[in-house]
Amino acid sequence: MSKPQDADLEAAVPAAPAGAAAKVAELDPTPAAAEDAKPKPKKVAEEEDPRLRWAFVRKVYAILSLQFALTAAMSSAACLVRAVPRFFTSGPPAAVWPVFIVILLSPLIAMIPMLRYREKHPVNLVLLGVFTLCCSLSIAVSTSTSVGAVVLQSAILTAAAVLGLTLFTFWAVKKGYDFTFMFPFLFTCVHVLLVYLIIQLFFPLERVGITIYGFLATLVFSGFIVFDTHMLLKRHTYNEYVVAAISLYLDVINLFMAQMSLSFH
Repeated sequence: MSKPQDADLEAAVPAAPAGAAAKVAELDPTPAAAEDAKPKPKKVAEEEDPRLRWAFVRKVYAILSLQFALTAAMSSAACLVRAVPRFFTSGPPAAVWPVFIVILLSPLIAMIPMLRYREKHPVNLVLLGVFTLCCSLSIAVSTSTSVGAVVLQSAILTAAAVLGLTLFTFWAVKKGYDFTFMFPFLFTCVHVLLVYLIIQLFFPLERVGITIYGFLATLVFSGFIVFDTHMLLKRHTYNEYVVAAISLYLDVINLFMAQMSLSFH
């Protein structure tokens, strides 16, 4: 009777489980065994499929386009319907102030559930639409009570700044620059701006104070556009499209309001 071949003996031996492989690696001090026991590293951002990242970028910019279209439409309607600015400029204070406060606080209220369900489709898109609508109402009130030339100039300046900053960030990211170091400085600057606005409520500097705020806010939110564009291109995961869209939307809106304060004065 012939002896079985070596290949037949190897095929008859069952494969060792993963836990056994780890134990063997502990007993076998050779480098090859240690390498086999190590878990496989996950893909880093630089190794991902570029087509998936660019599809994500296009999705975010499509959402942003719809947001800006809604904001522009509501602002235009508020400017064309003369009853809106007439109500806020010459209406009874007992009626104007409650409406103004509700419009001012509505984006903050809408943001809470939006951030809570930011990765739950399609609820996140519905809540994002509600949040955009609330922000658009506040922008519509500001634009309707301002001079038309100021609004147009601010819109042109904002568009030019956003285009330039976006192109710069795309170029810089392609060259390998990392802008995550900016976050602590931008976060601190936002807090300083908030404290400055609170001080202005009690000790207003009027024209000088608003001009200073507009200048500082322009610098801060220009930095945020660069930072959030970098996050969009390199850091955000594919299910964070709502966070990416709302971050850039708020950056642009705040930059527009800063240009309004500078252009008006």
